[in-house]
Amino acid sequence: MPQVFAGTSGFAYPQWKPRFYPPKLVPKKFLEHYAQHLNCVEINYTFRRLPSASTLENWVAATPPDFRFACKANMRITHILRLKNASEALELFLHAIDPLRSARRLGPILFQLQPNFKCDLPLLSDFLALLPSDLRFAFEFRHESWLADSVYQLLRERNVCLCVAESEKLEVPEVVTADFVYFRLRKPEYSEEDRNVIAERAKQLLDNGKDLYLFFKHEDTPEGALYAQELLARF
Repeated sequence: MPQVFAGTSGFAYPQWKPRFYPPKLVPKKFLEHYAQHLNCVEINYTFRRLPSASTLENWVAATPPDFRFACKANMRITHILRLKNASEALELFLHAIDPLRSARRLGPILFQLQPNFKCDLPLLSDFLALLPSDLRFAFEFRHESWLADSVYQLLRERNVCLCVAESEKLEVPEVVTADFVYFRLRKPEYSEEDRNVIAERAKQLLDNGKDLYLFFKHEDTPEGALYAQELLARF
């Protein structure tokens, strides 16, 4: 059955006390508490460095079987190599996060490109050919040149998701290119009316047989976590 997975980008934020995390909760218990209220988290940690197997095993142990980790692809792939000649870096990254895949906890892998990275269809096509078909992948394009039908078609051919990234700088149109949808909602605040619209869209996607992965903005306040918790309570 299609499912909504909702959470935030990261979970290790003491400033979420006391409205989301209890005042006396120690940091090593944050993920366990988070996973009691939300069912997915987007991991930014994997963008900066490759995680150790023991770190991932601890994450798995702290969360229930239906919890998912959506991992941001390592910066060597997206920012240093910029997708070019990246097969070795991709293989190394996928090997590093394999404990999540083996435990059936791995959600989509997000490739977030730089804002100055302009559309290159042949490069994208070559890179997509490297991706294993048994995993889910999403692309967040941050230069408007990528928002084109030719790009969407390439993604559809590989069942790769166009990440719907909503921010104050660039809003990616909601074009469905895979059997799941990936939302990154980055605005500082969403009104009750905004959240009702998001919930209604989530219901429509479920009715159309699409899983939805949805992540609110994190950082200084617990608002994103509370929005995600509210959304999940509707399903």
